[in-house]
Amino acid sequence: MHPTRQSPTGTRPLGVGPGLPPPGSARPGSRPGGPSRRPGQRYIPRGIKEGPMKGFVPPPRLTVSNEPLPITRNITITEGISVKDLAEKLGIRAKDLIARLLGRGVFATINQTLDAELASEMSRFFGADTNVISFEEQAQKDIAESATGEEGAAAEGGPRPPVVTIMGHVDHGKTTLLDAIRSTNVAGGEAGGITQHIGAYKVTILDNQSPAYGRQIVFLDTPGHEAFTRMRSRGAKATDIVVLVVAADDGVMPQTVEAIDHAHAAEVPIIVAVNKIDKPDALPDRVKKQLADRGLMPEDWGGTTVFVDVSAKQKTNLNLLMEMICLVADLQELKANPDRPATGVVLEAKLDRGRGPVATVLVQNGTLRAGDNFVVGNVYGKVRAMFDDRGAQLEEAPPSTPVEILGMEGLPQAGDQFVVVADRDKARGISDYREQKAREATLAKSSRVSLEGLAEQMKIAGTKELNIILKGDVQGSVEVLSDVLAKLSNDKVRLKVLRTGVGAITESDVLLASASNAIIIGFNVRPERKAQELAEQEKVDIRLHSIIYELQDEIKRAMTGLLEPTIKETYQGRAEVLETFRIPKVGTVAGCRVSDGLIKRDSDVRLLRDNVVVFKGKVGSLRRFKDDASEVRNGMECGIAIANYGDVKVGDVIEAFVTERIAAEVMA
Repeated sequence: MHPTRQSPTGTRPLGVGPGLPPPGSARPGSRPGGPSRRPGQRYIPRGIKEGPMKGFVPPPRLTVSNEPLPITRNITITEGISVKDLAEKLGIRAKDLIARLLGRGVFATINQTLDAELASEMSRFFGADTNVISFEEQAQKDIAESATGEEGAAAEGGPRPPVVTIMGHVDHGKTTLLDAIRSTNVAGGEAGGITQHIGAYKVTILDNQSPAYGRQIVFLDTPGHEAFTRMRSRGAKATDIVVLVVAADDGVMPQTVEAIDHAHAAEVPIIVAVNKIDKPDALPDRVKKQLADRGLMPEDWGGTTVFVDVSAKQKTNLNLLMEMICLVADLQELKANPDRPATGVVLEAKLDRGRGPVATVLVQNGTLRAGDNFVVGNVYGKVRAMFDDRGAQLEEAPPSTPVEILGMEGLPQAGDQFVVVADRDKARGISDYREQKAREATLAKSSRVSLEGLAEQMKIAGTKELNIILKGDVQGSVEVLSDVLAKLSNDKVRLKVLRTGVGAITESDVLLASASNAIIIGFNVRPERKAQELAEQEKVDIRLHSIIYELQDEIKRAMTGLLEPTIKETYQGRAEVLETFRIPKVGTVAGCRVSDGLIKRDSDVRLLRDNVVVFKGKVGSLRRFKDDASEVRNGMECGIAIANYGDVKVGDVIEAFVTERIAAEVMA
């Protein structure tokens, strides 16, 4: 019978009954002090395994050593390398690397990307020194390593069309020359249908008499030298040749010299196109002399620079210009391999309302095909569709081909490197890592500049540029203040007036100040209500003055590090004038409604008319109905008399504030 069941005669206690040992006694066959066994269970000495576990020896417990291994090798890692890839390069198990990261306080999964600094530290712990390269450099290296033997010999590939950027001064005929080249060298039926939304064009020389017949040239139409320099600063060498357009009737101008400097800095050969030779006052030899003085000596004068006299309107010598471009390109031996994955550079990018992010990409090497996955800057994507400069859809784009591509997950920046990758997940990981780093860099930017912090920033950064937005009550004051501030610049601080204007400080002023890290100075004007709130939200410094010498002294003290905020102004409230009353022996009393905050009897006030300060004084009397009031709050009506002032009009705003003197701060 089961011990817990009731017997017919009643219950009995557990462990007491026929056939059961008395409580507390050991079972037969058990050893003293050992675990009790069930009836019929065979005794097995401890430590001996039987059955499926027979002969099993438990492994020693895993211990993570805190002692780094001696550095014995060197490995190359890319930015944003995953835990799995780093473990493979180090030749260790991923769980050992995760355990080490965990010991450092980093919770990482096997597919998580690591910062370059953290990955280098982990590698040194496991006995490897690191060389960190970008993802694009790694892609190039992988392609170079895969090309071995016969493929290695052919890795350079064949010749590719040259990429030409047209530069020069404003109104010297750059766009006209480009239009003339395109219309001359494109079949007649297509000439009218060329779309100009893409900033790069590929033209073919169609003149049968030309030795360069059938050759192709890519022309880049950049919006200005700044865009050219910005792309070069991002490491993108998109241009092979610069065509410098100079008007024969105008000569060398400031932007011409700038273009020469940019081309020299990029170490790109220059071909000079002397334009407008059809004009009666054209002097091509004068242009040659001016450029020879600046280091561009013509070939027919014994120099090395190619000069071509052209006329964009008359279409004179255009084929000669393109033959010279092909000749200079042949001397450079431009080569590309169309059989490898594509790499290139972004020329421009925009957000199209119907198609999403659209980028103009110049394929520099390899062949880009529809359906390829790619990484470009902080963005990844897949080529959904490609269009050439005529709007025709392409399935593949060989080297030196400008194309518009759709299918990006975000908007890249001009000059970003474009790399085709085989693994979409890898592309996403690199994109996420770069996006995170960009976000961290944005958050780590220095806070908004203020006059108090200017001296400290000068100590850290040396020369400092202080951007100023100036608003005044009249144009004359604004002009004088602008001149005064411009003359205050010295070798340590350069003052730059970004915008001047007449009237109240508006939201657009605050947004500009926020974007350009500027200070807003108001002279006899006040910020609008929304502009004030936006300034507080964006941490923009607004300085309000009514005396030009005080403003001048404050800026001077800020520049010499002696600025001491001695007076602090606290806003209290504002009231709108609904009606005015003339009372004998008192003067003009304004019937007002408090629209914001409160008005106190001892407050200082400003009278604002169209957001311009008309008068500044104190409250003479404050009444609710017939009784004196110490304060009137938001939404209530009251009568306000301004001491020693009576020219109050309906629609004016009375703003109340209080000023406090603050002890001067001790500055190091």
